[in-house]
Amino acid sequence: MKMDLFVDCDMQISTVHKVLHHVEKLLDAPTPPEVPSAFIKNEDFIRLHEKMISLRDIMTSFASGDLSPQITMSGVVAGSCKALQANLRHMTWKVQQVENGDYSQRMDFMGDFSSSFNSMVVQLANTIDALQQKEASLQEEARQRNEAMRQLEQSEAKFKYMAQHDPLTGVFNRRFFFFSAMEQMERCFAMRRNCCYCLLDVDHFKKFNDTYGHVEGDWALKHIVEQAQKSLRRADIMGRYGGEEFIFFFSDADMEQGRAAAERIRVAVESAPCQLQDGRKIPVTVSMGVAGLLAKKVADQNSNILQQHAIKIADAALYQAKGNGRNTVHVAEIVSIT
Repeated sequence: MKMDLFVDCDMQISTVHKVLHHVEKLLDAPTPPEVPSAFIKNEDFIRLHEKMISLRDIMTSFASGDLSPQITMSGVVAGSCKALQANLRHMTWKVQQVENGDYSQRMDFMGDFSSSFNSMVVQLANTIDALQQKEASLQEEARQRNEAMRQLEQSEAKFKYMAQHDPLTGVFNRRFFFFSAMEQMERCFAMRRNCCYCLLDVDHFKKFNDTYGHVEGDWALKHIVEQAQKSLRRADIMGRYGGEEFIFFFSDADMEQGRAAAERIRVAVESAPCQLQDGRKIPVTVSMGVAGLLAKKVADQNSNILQQHAIKIADAALYQAKGNGRNTVHVAEIVSIT
């Protein structure tokens, strides 16, 4: 009887060892072992084997970041796995919210990891806030710089305009007219084309000022400029020569074309009486002298000297027009500058 008991005890110990060895393989082996043939028909062993396989699969999935397995087992271990799965899913959701810019997320269900997560989110929020403030500061600096550049460009354009134009009438001032007309004249000669200089003087302008006042006289000068500019071609240039005198450069124009251009201006002024600020309309007329430059005769001359001479001849022609009774055009050809 005692011998039988010892034999049964040894068999039980052997069975336990086999079960423990199988469980150890299930925990340690890369590939789960097959059910031993001795336990193939043992339902309790099969159930234990299947639970261990399920736990292996769950833990392997969690370790690889796959939180999708359905945990159908029950019990303490299964409950812990379900709780871990829920916490990991919630943690993933919180990370996604932070990724989308919600830095208010906090975590209190993952122990030390929660503290690290919360600290990371706070630091990240502070960093993003600092960067946003820096970006806003840089944008404001850029806006101020752009505004300063815009104002500088406007000031440069304003000063450039003031340096080039007559403040009363808006046409080129004397200095810039000479510069622009010189360029146009040289371009005409380079293409062997004729051109003309022309001077305009308002008839009896002193009497106009004495009668109606200098304010109305300024108004009359602006009116005359407005009428003259309506008659100019795009290539023509107009400037204020001084006082009530204006100067023109007619590009690509021989003497007859210069006469016609001046005549258009004279007629335009005569045809449009100057309306004073009190509503009265006062007729005004102009006298004009034209100096024709024929490229074949003067193209090889010094441009600066030629321009001065052309203006001198136009001025003489202007006085001839005045001598002819005013409100007329007189043309003179430049044949020599010597």
